[in-house]
Amino acid sequence: MKLRTLTLGLLSASALAFAAHAESITIATVNNGDMVRMQKLTEDFTKANPDIQLNWVTLEENVLRERVTTDIATKGGQYDVMTIGTYEVPIWAKQSWLLPLDKLGDDYDAKDIIPAIAGGLSVDGKLYAAPFYGESSFVMYRKDLMDKAGLKMPDAPTWDFIKQAADKMTDRANGVNGVCLRGKAGWGENMAFLTAMSNSFGARWFDENWKPQFDQPEWKNTLQFYVDLMKADGPEGASSNGFNENLALFQQGKCGMWIDATVAASFVSDPKNSTVADKVGYALAPDNGLGKRGNWLWAWSLAIPAGTLKADAAEKFVAWATSKHYAELVASKEGWANVPPGTRTSLYANPEYQKAAPFAKMTLDSINAADPTHPTVKPVPYVGVQFVAIPEFQGLGTTVGQLFSAALAGQSSVDDALKQAQDAATAAMTEGGYIK
Repeated sequence: MKLRTLTLGLLSASALAFAAHAESITIATVNNGDMVRMQKLTEDFTKANPDIQLNWVTLEENVLRERVTTDIATKGGQYDVMTIGTYEVPIWAKQSWLLPLDKLGDDYDAKDIIPAIAGGLSVDGKLYAAPFYGESSFVMYRKDLMDKAGLKMPDAPTWDFIKQAADKMTDRANGVNGVCLRGKAGWGENMAFLTAMSNSFGARWFDENWKPQFDQPEWKNTLQFYVDLMKADGPEGASSNGFNENLALFQQGKCGMWIDATVAASFVSDPKNSTVADKVGYALAPDNGLGKRGNWLWAWSLAIPAGTLKADAAEKFVAWATSKHYAELVASKEGWANVPPGTRTSLYANPEYQKAAPFAKMTLDSINAADPTHPTVKPVPYVGVQFVAIPEFQGLGTTVGQLFSAALAGQSSVDDALKQAQDAATAAMTEGGYIK
């Protein structure tokens, strides 16, 4: 008994000594399904890296953004790994707030990251965040209603075709709207859609000298087309509808077409939740023949703040969570349909994934159609497809979103909304020192 007690004591002492030497890293992440799944699977990481302990801080999206922004700006040092979006990466990298990810390992295969996604997470050719999942936007449509209208959806439709199809598919007597689009105000809600749409109309937020461009005809054409389309063929109360509201409408069979995030495809094609699951087709976001489609680009990614004292351990975790190995791990536990989408070219070449996700090819084509470094027809001094990667954009984008939502609701004219947007943008750019 004494020998057994002594042995246990030695083991306990050994465990304590190991714990004292183990490095602990703190990971701030968003409380969505993919990240919750990642936490459940981290035993795979800790088995391979027993000297690294993981501490999780899991937050709602808006709270996460506030906490990590405050921490990194004040050099608080609370987190060693942060979950951030495509908007933050180029801004924070240019301010030297993030470490470049150049030690992800020989087998990481960074070249396998989809080029459009990698471009949005890179500055001067260096990757500053590793994508956990990515998305673009595309057209989801009812094949049965398209047939009834006597039309065939092209793989790459124009806005004129979308208008033609919406007019024919609208059947208000039976509760069918020809098209459902975001109208809810917010830089990540209606302005994500409208900024991407405006790119295809030849518009831009600012010219090469940061002068706002809402007084130009390209923005008038964009907003007028959008408001007219929604009034003729959109749902009632569209100015209050964002992603979730339009998703519900589409699943209930109340939308002929919906142009939104590619990640929605798995929801609208799920027979457990969608009444039209077997009737959905997919196409690229529309264009106007100017060389840019009206689709956006986004990724939730893992980044390492420059202030961390545990960069090596943090980079090991980032490499694991965004690796090909992790995708295979999820597939083995949850099935290929649940692998985080939109980040690696190899996933879209995988026959098993193609079988599990019939929308895979159109998702990849949509992502590849977006170029965050050249988002517009005319030259611009910024990067970002559905946003402008400057700190002022969050506030300004929400202000403009409110003005455009009011125009959709009929509370102001398109011309008035554009004039106020021009004034607000000019004030913000002057105060920020971009223009005099």
